[in-house]
Order: sequence, then C-alpha cells, then structure tokens
Amino acid sequence: MKTAKLIIAALLLGALTTSLLVGAEKKKTLAGPKGGRILENTSPHAEFFVEKDHTVTIAFYDAALKSIAVTEQKVTVIAEASGAKTKLEFEKKGDVFVSKTKLPAGGDYNLVVQLKQKTDSKPQNFRFTLDLAACGGCKRLEYACICDE
Repeated sequence: MKTAKLIIAALLLGALTTSLLVGAEKKKTLAGPKGGRILENTSPHAEFFVEKDHTVTIAFYDAALKSIAVTEQKVTVIAEASGAKTKLEFEKKGDVFVSKTKLPAGGDYNLVVQLKQKTDSKPQNFRFTLDLAACGGCKRLEYACICDE
C-alpha cells in the first residue's frame, strides 16, 4: 500500500513539474521587418524601432508583415530615464510615424508606448525596458529580442 502511494505521488510530482516547465517557455514573438519590436496584439501590427540617431520610428504592417500606410493611428512614447520623464511626439513621414525629438541618451530605461489605432478607440499601453545591447542568441537588440535567451 505504501509503495502504491509513493508511486502515485511520484507520478503526480512528475506531471506537475512537466506542466510547470512547459508553461515557463518563453512565447516567441514576431520579428519586426526593420529589426524593431512588434507590439503584441495590435491590428494592424505596429513595430517600434530605434534609429541610429535615437529617434523612434513606428511602422505598421498587415498580417503578412507587408508595410501599410499610417491612417488615423496616434502614437506617444514616454521614456523614463534617471527619474526624469521625456514625452516623444510623432509626425507622419511617408508611411510611418517618426518622433520629432530623440530618446534620452543611453539605454536601459523604461518606456511606455501608447497607441491608438483609431481616433475613437481606447489607447493600448505597451511597457518595456529599452535595452540597446545585442542579444547573444538572435543578434537583434535586446528590446527587440525574439529568442529564448
């Protein structure tokens, strides 16, 4: 009887461990065509990309990740670096939004990207850390990493 209980307990523990490991897997995200971060659950897809001059580009893509023009979307980015907040306003340039000002110098600070797909829709907020170091796995910048590393 004790042996049967131990076997059942071991099987339950094994099943629990397996389910925890499966649940802990990092969800793969889409790779942004420009090399930036695709903002989750947006339709159309929105990509956040930091240019070399530290301005930000927001581009939009259909389900097949083909570029589409900006229509009535609105974007604001708030960067919190060293306790100070910087708000970036955007202007339409061609088929994308480009920030009018640059992000603060450095990296490893918090960002809030606020996106409204339509003028009458509720804004979506996306929070992440701007880490400009290169990922060892996928070779993209960490803020746009798509691998499990």
